[in-house]
Amino acid sequence: MKIFKNLTVLSLEQATVAPYLTYRLAQDGMNVIRLEHPIYGDPNRFIGENVLDEERMNAYFLCINSGKKALTLNMADPKGQEIFKELVQKLDVDIFITNQLPKNYTKLGMAYDIMKEIKPDIIWLGLTGFGPDSNEGAYDPILQARSGLMELTGEADGDPQVLGIPLPDMGTSEHGYGLLMKALFKRSVTGEGTRIDLSMFESTVSWMTTPISLTKSFGATVSRRGNTHEFFSPVSVYKTSNGFVYLAVGNDRQWESMVSQDMFKSLAKEEYKKNKGRIADVDNLNTAITAITEQHTSEELIELFTAITVPISKIKKINEVLEDPLIARRILTSTDPKTGTKVTLAPPPNMTPFLEEHDQKLSFPPRFGEQNQEIYGDLLGYDAATLAEFKEKGIV
Repeated sequence: MKIFKNLTVLSLEQATVAPYLTYRLAQDGMNVIRLEHPIYGDPNRFIGENVLDEERMNAYFLCINSGKKALTLNMADPKGQEIFKELVQKLDVDIFITNQLPKNYTKLGMAYDIMKEIKPDIIWLGLTGFGPDSNEGAYDPILQARSGLMELTGEADGDPQVLGIPLPDMGTSEHGYGLLMKALFKRSVTGEGTRIDLSMFESTVSWMTTPISLTKSFGATVSRRGNTHEFFSPVSVYKTSNGFVYLAVGNDRQWESMVSQDMFKSLAKEEYKKNKGRIADVDNLNTAITAITEQHTSEELIELFTAITVPISKIKKINEVLEDPLIARRILTSTDPKTGTKVTLAPPPNMTPFLEEHDQKLSFPPRFGEQNQEIYGDLLGYDAATLAEFKEKGIV
């Protein structure tokens, strides 16, 4: 939507939770400007392979920072705070985002009450590990451990496992995205800004719907179960003659369709007609299914189950996912004008008008302080000598 092009986001961000959120906003066409400390910067700039052969532009950083601009600013310095106020006013900032610890809000001059004085209708979002009253640091795996996610992940008789993606980080980003959209709607109706405090811990635990309800309400013990499902069977990974497939039979009607096929007729037993009976004998049933599936290729099984509308998939590697026609047409790219390096980016959850208009291309992730001259010099009006002095003093 073209209205997003008129919105400016200023974000004191690092790591993943705030950068992924602003990356989503950049995909809508918002003007996103990331702030970093002029000496330390975002630690994620140093993570991964040095694919461009230059400092602070390592591979890990390139994944979720396209479509943004970058400024350096020491907000602990009084002059830095003065410049920050100028930025908020001159950029006419609509949304401010930070994942700094709450103890730094006032110290760095970015507390909501301070910013509201500068821009009364500003939408302010503070992303924290455990809420605005806690200064406890939070990394994604710690949140996975504390929220119960790790207790639910892994084999039943094995150790707890971390998820393959950082759900506390990215899930909180998605919750933040929704809250910002709600705040923008509120502002469009009332003209009022909003303070949003979003806890990564609370965000993560909110995904634990069934485990929490069943544990607290009905005394159930919910733990990891490997590839099987607690309530439905057969649902699991099954070995084939050339790999693995994941099969998910979600109801008795689908089971009836499955055992009506010649390949699985031996499983058409009275005790398996109802899901309850299949769950009761899940280990033996899965062993029997595997004895059949391992005699056939993944492709044969996918063709059969797709024909009878029973969900199935090959366990795909990432390069195979990229070849999926539904994904290939949604892939984003970002090309470095300096080196010509092209970065392939994951598709958005929903294709935006901005991305369509720009052929699914985003500007390259910004180099450290890349827009300092453009914004401090051209917009705020600081001359070269003054900027050089600021740099020497560690202000920008």
